[in-house]
Amino acid sequence: MSEVLKMGAADKYIVPGLERGLRILGEFNRKDSVLSAPELARRLDIPRSTVFRLLSTLESLGFVERDSGGRDYSLGLAVLRLGFECLASKELTELGRPILDRLRDKVGYSCNLVVRDGRSIVYVGRSAVPSPFANMVYVGTRLPAHSTLFGRVLLRDLSYDQLHDLYPEERLHQATGKTPATVADLYKLIQSDKEHDYVFEPGYYEESIATLAVPVYGRGGAVISAIGVTLPSAHIEKLDLKELSAAACGAADELSQLLDHIVPGIDISATQNERKQ
Repeated sequence: MSEVLKMGAADKYIVPGLERGLRILGEFNRKDSVLSAPELARRLDIPRSTVFRLLSTLESLGFVERDSGGRDYSLGLAVLRLGFECLASKELTELGRPILDRLRDKVGYSCNLVVRDGRSIVYVGRSAVPSPFANMVYVGTRLPAHSTLFGRVLLRDLSYDQLHDLYPEERLHQATGKTPATVADLYKLIQSDKEHDYVFEPGYYEESIATLAVPVYGRGGAVISAIGVTLPSAHIEKLDLKELSAAACGAADELSQLLDHIVPGIDISATQNERKQ
């Protein structure tokens, strides 16, 4: 009897909508990475109309994403905020940390590991050096993807239509005078970036900071992360960009190798040798 009373007392604090939403998220796993609303309704014995409302809410928050057909759903990158489990980020950050530390020691500037979550970039690893701007970002910091160099690297796999779906507005929010004004402008920048191993520009997101960003490739050649170096814009005059970019590209290649996600057909040792020439 006492157990029944305890259960009843606990039940009165349960929020049914939240419980159902979490149960929906719990249905996704490695085997069932894509599920439809009718299938979720059947599994959880919840009315379809309720499932559609819950999925719409989860989608608006980035916890689920709809496929191009608009029928099936998969987990979204907002799950990252609940523990950095999405995209095997625990493995990514654990393997990336010593690489960031070695890169920091080699170049003498703060180094970062970043992933994309929808329209935002998220810092998932950081190895900092003492400086006036060392604490401006930290693990978990989110910045707008379209107005950062990291974002340009992490958006490079998207087609123009996919980029337009992500940014349907006519004008993009301007962080600085260098922020692309439209999706078309952003797309042109990204296509130009693809001609190089890295992206570098001073004062792109903040006037006092220069950033160099390099893609980390995943299975099939997809960009899953970015490694970058941040430094004061005032240091540009004495900067050896060739040396800095070679070090950052080498770190990104090393992380890709450790993840066993090397781009097919690319000889990493050969590309590293080419950068040294």
